[in-house]
Amino acid sequence: MIPIDLSAIATHLWQSTLFAVAAGLLTLTLRRNRAAVRYGVWLAASVKFLIPFSLLVEIGQQFEWRSTPSIALTQFAIVVDKAHQSFAVPAEIPVLRDGPPAAGYMPEILVAVWFCGFLIGLAYWIRILVHLRAIRRQAAPLHFDLPVPVLSAPARVRMEPGVFGIFRPGIILPAGITERLTPAQLDAVLSHELCHVRRRDNLTAAIHMMVELIFWFHPLVWWLRGRLVEERESACDEEVTGDPQIFAEAILNVCRLYVTSPVTCISGVTGASLTRRVEAIMANRRGKRLSGIRKVLLSVAGFAALAAPVAIGLIAGPGAASLALAQPHAVFDAASIKPAALWKAGGEGSKRSKIEYTAKSLSMSNVDLSDCVQWAWDIPFYQVSGSDFPDGERYDILARTEESVPVDQLRLMLRNLLETRFHLALRQETKELPVYQLEVAKGGPKLPARKTDGDLPDHAAESLPRVQDGSFIFQNASMAGFAAKLSLLKGIELPVIDQTHIDGVYDITLKSAASAILHPDGVSLFTLIQEQLGLRLVAAKAPMKVVVIEHVSRPSEN
Repeated sequence: MIPIDLSAIATHLWQSTLFAVAAGLLTLTLRRNRAAVRYGVWLAASVKFLIPFSLLVEIGQQFEWRSTPSIALTQFAIVVDKAHQSFAVPAEIPVLRDGPPAAGYMPEILVAVWFCGFLIGLAYWIRILVHLRAIRRQAAPLHFDLPVPVLSAPARVRMEPGVFGIFRPGIILPAGITERLTPAQLDAVLSHELCHVRRRDNLTAAIHMMVELIFWFHPLVWWLRGRLVEERESACDEEVTGDPQIFAEAILNVCRLYVTSPVTCISGVTGASLTRRVEAIMANRRGKRLSGIRKVLLSVAGFAALAAPVAIGLIAGPGAASLALAQPHAVFDAASIKPAALWKAGGEGSKRSKIEYTAKSLSMSNVDLSDCVQWAWDIPFYQVSGSDFPDGERYDILARTEESVPVDQLRLMLRNLLETRFHLALRQETKELPVYQLEVAKGGPKLPARKTDGDLPDHAAESLPRVQDGSFIFQNASMAGFAAKLSLLKGIELPVIDQTHIDGVYDITLKSAASAILHPDGVSLFTLIQEQLGLRLVAAKAPMKVVVIEHVSRPSEN
């Protein structure tokens, strides 16, 4: 299933709406200038719907000019013992916030509604365009000394003069128009249509048509269409030279004799407010050309709209998001980093790692880079991606501080240590990862009695799972917490996301789980979970935030 990020969509919509409002205010200051200028502003507001600011930010992030990015990750504690421990237990399981929602089908419903509207709009435009293509195919050529072909529509088709085509445009006139308009009026109409050709109005109208198809639910998009059509026709009116009265009479005759264009991507003659247009033509009102100062200001505004998101991406650094190192003052008073003795010796246990800490010290034995990043940023192993220390080296790290500090401060200090001594650079991005979904098996759940509020400890936290007589015991476990702890069991080792929709807290005992881990050829954990708890693990994929290691080097001297 394609992940649906409703918050990102909502953000793009309000940004585009705000951009359109700003465009509207800008056109008010340009109301005495040429209509072509206002048309360009409204077109920019339309195109903004197709270009999320987040895309421009990502473009800026491709230019790697700074070493270390900044964002905070979710909290997740882990004790590492990859080779010989069955699991490592976190204090909290916030990584579930990165997965799909545990309940509710609202995103899927909204997408289904949008897709139905999109299909209806697409079918409508295809029907119109097929009809127009048939008209052009049946049209007869007319002989005019113009840079584009001029055709005469079939007699049975009643339509106004218009420009057909985007990349190879041509002018189609209704049958008999040469007899119904005077030569001067016909010249004025053709001059108006040639202006549409020069301005590539059919192309820009087709772009807005695409916006309407995608954002059909947004009323502002339809309002923008009216502004575009009005300024488009006014811009071409201002380009027509000759007697204003003849041109005004030509437009009125076309309106009286023919119907308007059936689609906005066909540039015609009679669009927009007819009364206002005729009054402007008769008064020979032509907007002022932009002054030098206004050209500069408009250019700066357009450049800023594009450059600002790119600049944000440049400042944020490469990647979708980045990880913050500690504050400058969060440093150890003394730190020693040496190649790990176990790693240098090799053999059994050479990949076993151990992390211990007190209020004044941090001891990391035989750790690799992933171990360090997991502990420093409080995240699980499956959220770390990228290269390790050079040549797979492992290190013993011993760091001390004179004053007692909480564990979160120790993590900040380790981040600074990794940055200054290993020149570590990280970034954060979202990837589609294989996961297991914890679901209710056929026959329903077989869970123990749900704990009441009076049975819960005062801090309402889940105690660490423990091993007793070969069983794993999860005390005060919610389904979300239970699922996250399953992900750390050897034999599963993938993110497990709760999809049971079961509320409450339980004391869960998974019998013979230790034996299943030690003897993988026997009964599997998957079978035990389904038989004892009435739950099952189903393979799936889900978007998840991961930390990508971009750069690391051997540590500097102690």
